[in-house]
Amino acid sequence: MSQPRAPKQGVGDTGVEGAPPTRGFLAKAALVTAVFSVAGALLGLIRDQSLARLFGAGRDTDAFLVAWTIPEFAATLLIEDGLAFALIPAFSMALARRAQGAAGDPVRALVAGTLPKLALAFAAVGALLVGGAPQLVEVLAPGLRDPGLAVDCTRLTATCVLTFGLAGYCSAALRAHRRFLAPAAIYVAYNAGIIAAMFALGGHWGVRSAAFGVAAGGALMVVVQLPALLRQLRNKAKGKAKAEARESAAVAGAQPLNLVLMATVLLFALCRQSQVLIERFLASHLHSGAISHLNYAQKVAQIPMTMSMMLCTVTFPVVARALAEGDTERARRRVERDLSVAASVVLLGTAVVVACAPQLIHLLFQRGAFTPQDTAATAGVMRVYALGLLGQTLVGVLVRSYFSAGRATWYPVAAMAAGIVVTSWIGALTVGSYGVTGIAAANATGITATAVVLLAGMGPRSVPVGVRRVLAELSRPVRAAVIATVVGTFFAQRPADPLTGLAAGVTTVTAVFVLLGWALDAQGFAPALRSVGTVTRRLAHAVFH
Repeated sequence: MSQPRAPKQGVGDTGVEGAPPTRGFLAKAALVTAVFSVAGALLGLIRDQSLARLFGAGRDTDAFLVAWTIPEFAATLLIEDGLAFALIPAFSMALARRAQGAAGDPVRALVAGTLPKLALAFAAVGALLVGGAPQLVEVLAPGLRDPGLAVDCTRLTATCVLTFGLAGYCSAALRAHRRFLAPAAIYVAYNAGIIAAMFALGGHWGVRSAAFGVAAGGALMVVVQLPALLRQLRNKAKGKAKAEARESAAVAGAQPLNLVLMATVLLFALCRQSQVLIERFLASHLHSGAISHLNYAQKVAQIPMTMSMMLCTVTFPVVARALAEGDTERARRRVERDLSVAASVVLLGTAVVVACAPQLIHLLFQRGAFTPQDTAATAGVMRVYALGLLGQTLVGVLVRSYFSAGRATWYPVAAMAAGIVVTSWIGALTVGSYGVTGIAAANATGITATAVVLLAGMGPRSVPVGVRRVLAELSRPVRAAVIATVVGTFFAQRPADPLTGLAAGVTTVTAVFVLLGWALDAQGFAPALRSVGTVTRRLAHAVFH
């Protein structure tokens, strides 16, 4: 007798809700997330190129980038890290209870108990920032040349607290339900809104148009996700009578979030993002354009980190669900694999960024008001920034392990606070002698210190990974990346044409890294190459077909 086939799992349909996701589903979900994340990152580059071309790297862009601090913080706190670390485990636990036949609908009860209160809090904080914009600008950049322009931009960007909060809530709920398409598309919509606003309004509003684009882009992030979330919540209620639904809601009651957990995840995200505050505070006392050079360098340097974290975006709900179901071993295997793959991806990207920094910045930004001097300054800063990319990636993977069980823990906050102390101390000591390069070095050192402290604490406080085994595995792609960077830098500098130099550097770095990776038998190496190759092929297909 033939056995019935298991339901096929797609990115929008995981079959049985309580069943663990298959490898095929994770691969498809990671691919969707990767394609849209790369598309969003490319639009982010176009956004930064447009900002540089239209407004250069001077007083106006420095003023806008001070206001840009709010969406940077809001994205980290409400979309990427803080809120997601609290909500995804909460939704995963509610889904596990629903699958076990708990009374009522725990998922709907969680939404009823959290969304109205959070929306009110987001709106209140946004209004407070709008009203206190002059004081905020004075605190963030006391040496700024044009604080009035920064205040105008800040009042526009402050609206994103509400929209980013709602967008982050939708993203966390959909990812916990294993729906990844709409959350992956939010930065495409966001950056498209900013670019459109700059070109449509830049001639009349100047750099204020970019701040208006932040407000419009934030609203678009909610719009692209809301239909999917409403459809998901309605589908789960299909087939129930209205009276039964009311009875279920009464039984389940409104389920609040763990406030201590919320406090710890938000404090961690706040500490992590405060590196930007330290950088801009120190740079505001330097020459005009210093903040802009730091910003452009950081945006390009972080692309490898963004690519390396794509898989973790998909697997974080998987780890949270495994822990909610008591399967610690499945969670451990997943985290160790994520560490290996993410490290291999980010180290390959780091080698390319360091080897080809002048060529990358020249091709991306050197046009219009962005001068060759800006290119040289930004490329030098970017090379130093890139030294902290492995630390950034490890922090991103490890902190998900600490919060995936949905329990409050102060250890990640302490680890991040230690890194901030290191960043502040080194930055204060080096900014006078080395300027923006010293600020970038402080950033790289501080985040690496945080990664070391987080890795040392793995075990009883988190998913119990084998720390020595992880360190031994990480040493292999690190060695490959160091050698690939040295060789790639040599070949990238040979041609005078920046495009030819970039092609030579990327080819050399990739070839050396691939050969050494295979020779050293790095476990995360093959999956990382497959991920990068698949994304590249899909993007090429989308562009040329």
